[in-house]
Amino acid sequence: MATINDENQEKVRYSDEELQEFKELILEKLAKAKEDYDMLKASITHSGSNDTEDTSPSFKVLEEGSSSQAKEEASQLAARQYKFIQNLEAALIRIENKTYGICRETGKLIPKERLRLVPHATLSVEAKNKLNK
Repeated sequence: MATINDENQEKVRYSDEELQEFKELILEKLAKAKEDYDMLKASITHSGSNDTEDTSPSFKVLEEGSSSQAKEEASQLAARQYKFIQNLEAALIRIENKTYGICRETGKLIPKERLRLVPHATLSVEAKNKLNK
């Protein structure tokens, strides 16, 4: 599939230079996402933190409820972060396949502005709005 730059026809895919720009953006976001994920995992498993284990038993009883709630929230955040990482990795594969930025519903290019905000997007805003109705 070649890029068509003729003014009368729509461009069918992003150029290699544009794909490289998106790849760099995604790699940055991926590194940050993995770092955040590791921090969330560490907070769930208490590695490297001072929790109620090192305080007196009376404080432990008071903190148990909030501690388990915090673990549950961290666990949910970690699950979301893991899914985000998977989506970013899938976007990298689409870049390698030169299918990145093409809406899976309409087949048209997703605008660069949307991809810069949501680099793992597979739907244009219009297609996403149709699905959400």
